[in-house]
Amino acid sequence: MSATRLDTDALTTVLTDLNASGQGGWSLSGGQLYKTFVFPDFVRAFGFMTQVALIAEAMNHHPDWSNAYAHVRVALSTHEAGGITKRDIELARQMERLVAIAEMHAAQ
Repeated sequence: MSATRLDTDALTTVLTDLNASGQGGWSLSGGQLYKTFVFPDFVRAFGFMTQVALIAEAMNHHPDWSNAYAHVRVALSTHEAGGITKRDIELARQMERLVAIAEMHAAQ
Protein backbone atom coordinates (compact mmCIF):
# COMPACT_ATOMS: atom_id res chain seq x y z
CA MET A 1 0.00 0.00 0.00
CA SER A 2 1.05 3.53 -0.67
CA ALA A 3 2.82 5.60 1.97
CA THR A 4 2.05 8.84 0.10
CA ARG A 5 0.03 11.30 2.16
CA LEU A 6 -3.41 12.04 0.72
CA ASP A 7 -4.18 15.63 -0.24
CA THR A 8 -7.14 17.63 1.09
CA ASP A 9 -9.43 16.84 -1.85
CA ALA A 10 -8.75 13.11 -1.61
CA LEU A 11 -9.29 13.16 2.16
CA THR A 12 -12.62 14.94 1.78
CA THR A 13 -13.80 12.36 -0.74
CA VAL A 14 -12.57 9.42 1.31
CA LEU A 15 -14.12 10.75 4.52
CA THR A 16 -17.48 11.17 2.78
CA ASP A 17 -17.26 7.63 1.38
CA LEU A 18 -16.24 6.11 4.73
CA ASN A 19 -19.09 7.80 6.57
CA ALA A 20 -21.62 6.87 3.88
CA SER A 21 -20.60 3.22 3.60
CA GLY A 22 -20.24 2.39 7.29
CA GLN A 23 -21.73 3.57 10.56
CA GLY A 24 -20.41 7.11 10.15
CA GLY A 25 -18.54 8.95 12.84
CA TRP A 26 -15.16 9.30 11.10
CA SER A 27 -13.56 12.74 11.31
CA LEU A 28 -10.27 14.43 10.51
CA SER A 29 -8.15 16.33 13.00
CA GLY A 30 -4.47 17.14 13.23
CA GLY A 31 -3.50 14.96 10.30
CA GLN A 32 -5.28 11.89 11.70
CA LEU A 33 -8.47 10.00 10.95
CA TYR A 34 -10.57 9.54 14.11
CA LYS A 35 -13.52 7.47 15.23
CA THR A 36 -14.97 6.17 18.47
CA PHE A 37 -16.67 2.79 18.10
CA VAL A 38 -19.30 1.96 20.72
CA PHE A 39 -20.19 -1.66 21.46
CA PRO A 40 -22.83 -3.25 23.71
CA ASP A 41 -20.21 -4.35 26.24
CA PHE A 42 -16.51 -4.73 27.01
CA VAL A 43 -16.24 -8.25 25.58
CA ARG A 44 -17.45 -7.13 22.16
CA ALA A 45 -15.22 -4.05 22.21
CA PHE A 46 -12.19 -6.15 23.12
CA GLY A 47 -13.15 -8.78 20.54
CA PHE A 48 -13.24 -6.06 17.89
CA MET A 49 -9.79 -4.86 18.95
CA THR A 50 -8.46 -8.41 18.75
CA GLN A 51 -9.79 -8.85 15.21
CA VAL A 52 -8.39 -5.48 14.13
CA ALA A 53 -5.03 -6.34 15.70
CA LEU A 54 -4.73 -9.40 13.47
CA ILE A 55 -5.57 -7.37 10.35
CA ALA A 56 -3.24 -4.54 11.36
CA GLU A 57 -0.39 -6.96 11.98
CA ALA A 58 -0.91 -8.55 8.55
CA MET A 59 -0.86 -5.05 7.01
CA ASN A 60 2.12 -4.01 9.16
CA HIS A 61 0.09 -0.89 9.93
CA HIS A 62 -0.96 -0.38 13.52
CA PRO A 63 -3.58 2.02 14.88
CA ASP A 64 -3.21 4.42 17.78
CA TRP A 65 -6.16 3.44 19.94
CA SER A 66 -7.58 3.09 23.40
CA ASN A 67 -10.35 1.17 25.07
CA ALA A 68 -12.60 2.17 27.94
CA TYR A 69 -15.27 -0.44 28.69
CA ALA A 70 -17.44 -0.52 25.54
CA HIS A 71 -15.69 2.32 23.70
CA VAL A 72 -12.78 1.95 21.30
CA ARG A 73 -11.20 5.23 20.22
CA VAL A 74 -9.13 5.02 17.04
CA ALA A 75 -6.69 7.49 15.46
CA LEU A 76 -5.16 6.49 12.14
CA SER A 77 -2.21 8.06 10.37
CA THR A 78 0.95 6.90 8.67
CA HIS A 79 3.88 8.23 10.65
CA GLU A 80 6.48 7.93 7.88
CA ALA A 81 4.21 9.92 5.52
CA GLY A 82 3.30 12.55 8.10
CA GLY A 83 -0.44 12.14 7.63
CA ILE A 84 -3.22 9.96 6.29
CA THR A 85 -2.48 7.51 3.47
CA LYS A 86 -4.29 4.77 1.60
CA ARG A 87 -3.09 2.36 4.29
CA ASP A 88 -5.11 4.23 6.91
CA ILE A 89 -8.18 4.24 4.70
CA GLU A 90 -7.88 0.50 4.10
CA LEU A 91 -7.59 -0.18 7.83
CA ALA A 92 -10.61 2.05 8.50
CA ARG A 93 -12.60 0.12 5.88
CA GLN A 94 -11.58 -3.18 7.47
CA MET A 95 -12.79 -1.88 10.84
CA GLU A 96 -16.13 -0.94 9.32
CA ARG A 97 -16.37 -4.36 7.68
CA LEU A 98 -15.82 -6.09 11.02
CA VAL A 99 -18.53 -4.00 12.68
CA ALA A 100 -20.97 -4.74 9.84
CA ILE A 101 -20.32 -8.48 10.16
CA ALA A 102 -20.83 -8.36 13.93
CA GLU A 103 -24.10 -6.46 13.50
CA MET A 104 -25.31 -8.95 10.90
CA HIS A 105 -24.61 -11.85 13.27
CA ALA A 106 -26.28 -10.05 16.19
CA ALA A 107 -29.42 -9.53 14.11
CA GLN A 108 -29.79 -13.26 13.39
